[in-house]
Amino acid sequence: MKTDFHFSNLLGTVYRKGNLVFTEDGNSLLSPVGNRVTVFDLVNNKSHTLPFAHRTNISRIALHPKGQLLLTIDEQGHAILSHYLRRVVLYHFSLRGAVSTLEFSPSGKHFAVSLGRKIEVWKTPSTPGSAEGDSEEGGLEFAPFVKYREYVGHHDTVQNIEWSSDSRFFLSSSKDLTARIWSLDPEEGFTPTILAGHRTAVYAAWFSADQETIYTISKDGALFQWQYLPPPDADPENITADDERWRIAERNYFFQDQAHLTTAAFHASSNLLVTGFSNGVFMLHELPGFSEIHKLSISASNIDTVSINRTGEWLAFGSSALGQLLVWEWQSESYILKQQGHFDNLNALTYSPSGDKIITCADDGKIKVWDAASGFCIVTFTEHTSGVTACEFARRGNVLFTASLDGSVRAFDLIRYRCFRTFTAPNRLSFSSVAVDPSGEVVAAGSLDDFDVHIWSVQTGQLLDQLSGHEGPISSLAFAPNGSALVSGSWDRTVRIWSIFQRTQTSEPLQLQSDVLAVSVRPDSKQVAVSSLDGQLTFWSIDQGTQEAGLDGRRDASGGRKATDRRTAANVAGTKSFNTISYAADGSVLLASGNSKYICMYAVETGVLLRKFTVSVNLSLDGTQEYLNSKLLTEAGPQALLDEQGEASDLEDRIDKSLPGSKRGDAAQRKTAPEVRVPGVAFAPTGRAFCAASTEGLLVYSLDTSVQFDPFDLDVDVTPSTTLKALARGEYLKALVMAFRLSNTKLLTRIYRSVPTSDIDLIVRDVPLVYLERLLRFVAQEADASPHLELNLRWIESLLRQHGRELKARQGDYAEVTRLVQRAVARLQGEIMKVAEQNTHTVDFLLAQPRKVDEKERVKALANGKAEEEQDESMDEGADEGDWVGFD
Repeated sequence: MKTDFHFSNLLGTVYRKGNLVFTEDGNSLLSPVGNRVTVFDLVNNKSHTLPFAHRTNISRIALHPKGQLLLTIDEQGHAILSHYLRRVVLYHFSLRGAVSTLEFSPSGKHFAVSLGRKIEVWKTPSTPGSAEGDSEEGGLEFAPFVKYREYVGHHDTVQNIEWSSDSRFFLSSSKDLTARIWSLDPEEGFTPTILAGHRTAVYAAWFSADQETIYTISKDGALFQWQYLPPPDADPENITADDERWRIAERNYFFQDQAHLTTAAFHASSNLLVTGFSNGVFMLHELPGFSEIHKLSISASNIDTVSINRTGEWLAFGSSALGQLLVWEWQSESYILKQQGHFDNLNALTYSPSGDKIITCADDGKIKVWDAASGFCIVTFTEHTSGVTACEFARRGNVLFTASLDGSVRAFDLIRYRCFRTFTAPNRLSFSSVAVDPSGEVVAAGSLDDFDVHIWSVQTGQLLDQLSGHEGPISSLAFAPNGSALVSGSWDRTVRIWSIFQRTQTSEPLQLQSDVLAVSVRPDSKQVAVSSLDGQLTFWSIDQGTQEAGLDGRRDASGGRKATDRRTAANVAGTKSFNTISYAADGSVLLASGNSKYICMYAVETGVLLRKFTVSVNLSLDGTQEYLNSKLLTEAGPQALLDEQGEASDLEDRIDKSLPGSKRGDAAQRKTAPEVRVPGVAFAPTGRAFCAASTEGLLVYSLDTSVQFDPFDLDVDVTPSTTLKALARGEYLKALVMAFRLSNTKLLTRIYRSVPTSDIDLIVRDVPLVYLERLLRFVAQEADASPHLELNLRWIESLLRQHGRELKARQGDYAEVTRLVQRAVARLQGEIMKVAEQNTHTVDFLLAQPRKVDEKERVKALANGKAEEEQDESMDEGADEGDWVGFD
């Protein structure tokens, strides 16, 4: 079993805080999700998370106008410059303070940041390998961040910076009720100008397309238009240059009762103004006429940020309170993207049997189904009225079972996306665990309020039995994959193995030394793994009821120190156990996680810790540090525990809306940092990936499937030209292997399509087994992308027929590519069946149409013994040559 899993994607969280940025082509959207950045491809309907991570949550992001450089800045002012296309980190730099706004100039040579009341303009570092760098070779620079100029003059925090189209000037908006005009370089006859007149904080200011007008907008919804004009009472004939200055030409107001402006964006080329308010309403206006185009409500809370793509067609909105991300096409009034993550703690997750869907459930009462390939949420179930604690898939059919604190267990049909069955107990219980029989006929659930295991029939929904025997709350349930036994773990320090399908229901107790937290059955149904409160992992034989192995995981599970802990991380007892465990597909590896930042991977046979994954290094979460920083310790205690809400500058930020004693409520208003923990882990059915439900979201780790360049397989004679010469000579196998060694996709495609169909079997028979997996993967990708239907099917048929034994003998290694081939064949089958069905309907329609029958055919039909009734029907009165008759 390979253990080189790497972070692949982050699901379950689509937006946290900060600003949204469209790419230059407008097809992708960049969203900050905690300390990472996720890219949503709006055209291909996919998403991926960039591999780098900050130490705290990201507050501002900006993309270079050319689309190569991405600059991200976190809450502490630490900046990371990365190559967006290559997904590689170039430089780290600290701006030594919290940044409120960040903007690249249209020329791309400078970027401006605001640090409180001060504005700094920096030179943009050169792109590695380009000729624009300061160095002669265009390589990495020793000091890439060079400060160009500082601008001081505002008396409060600068909220927005906007550049002019020629990159010579920029506007700054501040909480000191003013906006200012600055020049990048000293301009002859120009002096920095103050635009004053608003009664509340100025949120943003923009130039018009011709730069003759300036628009400023404030928090109270006042929009001012500024123009370079003389005094209104001046004599038109005696106007001098000294009389002209920026004056308010027109005032407009957004009348939103009990709401204030929270975000705004302006598209200069189309004169489109988008504004968002604290009540979830956004408005579209066309300037300078201030004519209203749209007014819609998209959220129940603040709209934190809005962004417009380059063409002005798509609008992106982000709301941090509920974790919402929306992309709206305003002309057609339709959603391009509408995603929302869980706004409460995740509790459990599971893979679908096919491996293409991931299901998560959380304390917010929602169940979300995520597409593993695209990273998008495809459906959300809201039938539960309280937190959902467990979820489990039936191995046969597309049925999902969930347990909730509302006292119900529900069954969901993932084909029609509906809840078709609800199971309840005679007494009001809060269910915390669920297990499903492999056949999908029986579902079992356990509760922390009762000591019995409840069993229902899926077909009828009736309660079949209540298994008594435990003397403590039920913490975990699991069915053996072969359906022979039900395993239950309890806080009474026992694990019981139930034979519920036999005539006499018996249970065999397995005694442990501490409370049982989780149980998991190996895929071959011969072994059960048990995690207990003392940090021990024990492995028991289901048939014999004896312990086979055990290991101590306390040191491995121990995580970081929280701000409230009075002990060091090594001595805290709350993190020294595993709350969830999961076997791999082949049963050789076990994943374990708990209330710490670590995910541990163990070898089942040897009990060796194979690898330890760190879920997050985000300092914005509590429990990610091994040692607390002594600088953050005050006389009143740790700084993270001090309530600084009453010291906020704005009134709405100072008001405490939470109920006394409540730890939950508005997800955006947290007095203490959320604690890092991993309540659920699950292996994919293929064994090539696993996912983890964490405080950050749904983390996906997978084996690196990209083909690596291997220089040891190369020879001096292996070049693209020699490969093409071998193809021209008809040496197809040699050319195919050489293309694999070069990892040249275009060359491989050309050779693949050039092989005669009569030689496919010979080439597949002699292909080295080293390249079998890569050939299978390539053929599956070709079957998905190319229109050569018969050619692809011939290759697939030959590969499966001649190497079927090898694929079956090494199922673990070939599981992923086999599933890719299966998915490609299923898609082709669906398309062919659809075409065949359409052809059937077309033929039926054509056969039902009338046709012309001449006299010779009519006589011939009569001579063949047609019945007299049919003759009378076909020979009506007045019928002559060329009459229309119908036929079956």
